[in-house]
Amino acid sequence: MIYEALTCLSEELNDFFKLKLSIAEEKVILSGLVNADGTVAIPGENKIVITLVNLEKETLQMLPSKAVTTNSFGNQNIPLQINIYVLFSAYFSSNNYGESLRFISFIIAYFQGKNVFTKSNTPNMDPKMEKLSIEIVDMSMDGLSNLWSLLGAKYMPSVLYKIRMLHFDESVVREFRPGVSKIDNQSKTN
Repeated sequence: MIYEALTCLSEELNDFFKLKLSIAEEKVILSGLVNADGTVAIPGENKIVITLVNLEKETLQMLPSKAVTTNSFGNQNIPLQINIYVLFSAYFSSNNYGESLRFISFIIAYFQGKNVFTKSNTPNMDPKMEKLSIEIVDMSMDGLSNLWSLLGAKYMPSVLYKIRMLHFDESVVREFRPGVSKIDNQSKTN
């Protein structure tokens, strides 16, 4: 589900850039920033790189069981709601720094105008996803420094977003319990 969500956003941004800037090149890619050996993981230059930097469980309360039919209950694991933190980094050559700032600005403007993705406004959205809500994350200088140190990369112009409510549900009933259909109040004595 994470891959599907990030691929959807990548395709949406690429379509946006192609339309607004009249370019044919795919500018937005999914990639880590650094390989395990410390080398740059990004293929090519002059790209916007989408990188997953964290995920968290949504803490909303939910009921542990839900009705399966009118007279039975299924004991099913509670669907897991995940929020993901995604970094959009501008990996541009050093003589193209101005372009990197321009593309980060485009991303901010795009998500300001469209911060909720649904099946009705996003045709290429995976059918298993109901909705993605995007919000910018404010980071202190210390937090920013820690993030880039954790990633093992040198700072690039970037913006961090929280994507709310990826829904994980195996949709398999683990236990079936028949519901009560009638109550027999008659005592049986012999």
